[in-house]
Amino acid sequence: MQLVDLAAALNLRLVNEDAAGRQVRDVAPIYRAKEGDVCYILSRRSRSEFETSQATAVICDQALVSIVPEHIAVLVAENPHTAFAQAGALLHPEAMRPLANITGHGVHPSAYVDPMAILEDNVTVEPMAVVGAHARIGSGTVIGAAAVIGQNVKIGRNCSIAAGASVICAYLGNNVIIHNGARIGQDGYGYAPSRTGMDKIVQIGRVIIQDNVEIGANTTVDRGTMDDTVIGEGTKIDNQVQIGHNVRIGRHSAIVAGVGIAGSARIGNGVQIGGASAIKGHITIGDGVQIAAMSGVTTDIPAGQQYGGIPARPIKSFLRDMAEIMQRSDHRSKGDRTK
Repeated sequence: MQLVDLAAALNLRLVNEDAAGRQVRDVAPIYRAKEGDVCYILSRRSRSEFETSQATAVICDQALVSIVPEHIAVLVAENPHTAFAQAGALLHPEAMRPLANITGHGVHPSAYVDPMAILEDNVTVEPMAVVGAHARIGSGTVIGAAAVIGQNVKIGRNCSIAAGASVICAYLGNNVIIHNGARIGQDGYGYAPSRTGMDKIVQIGRVIIQDNVEIGANTTVDRGTMDDTVIGEGTKIDNQVQIGHNVRIGRHSAIVAGVGIAGSARIGNGVQIGGASAIKGHITIGDGVQIAAMSGVTTDIPAGQQYGGIPARPIKSFLRDMAEIMQRSDHRSKGDRTK
């Protein structure tokens, strides 16, 4: 598309009016961008990457316009990161969802759809997929190869359930994306000690996934024990995350790879949880909280706070503790060298 059209679509200001007709086809990092590519920059620290760049355009904020070489057109944005993401979606719409494994639409002959299931028009069910009795699937949804949709599951419109995923005991809204190998709605971990060992606690709740949620590959979301596990609208969950039974996650939160959230935890709106963190069950994390990677959260966190460490504590305390540890380690190393 032409730069002038890209700018208009994303509400950006094109600094170089004479570049309005230039064509952009792709997105790329600055250092290896070529003609036809659009890239973005967030800091002056990336300035050296322009030395090898042949990009057609760069997205940046007003403060960085002066460091952009003359041969690269500038698109000014209040939030360059978001604008670049939106540019990528415009230029590569096919990459916004798991790619189809077959051409064409409809139910593949090798798939099994129970006669009691209800599929709206324009639903695709790929080879070897299974759709159980009384399941309901909305228009525009794609069920990937070898995916399993359980009995009574309800899936909204324009959803993507990628190859090898399973969705049971669940209700999904519209525009939900479930990536390869994810497991939605299986039993949570619940047992009661007895004289003969561990007795299983019945798991009869559901998983409720609201509109525009995306769940990464090999992530597991357990059904509720007797209540429901709920994931709020617009929340994005990375690969290999474990979400226990009865967990409730608010809207537009971000949970990164390897996070484990124990049963009945409450996560607010707009929460960001860094990779490999562990969240204790039956605690509440308030709206807008940010948790550093590899943290262990054992107590409630008030809204708007930044926490990190094991156990997790306010980020300033965590960084101060880390600085003291590094200082002591440095002193010991120097002491060893003087012996």
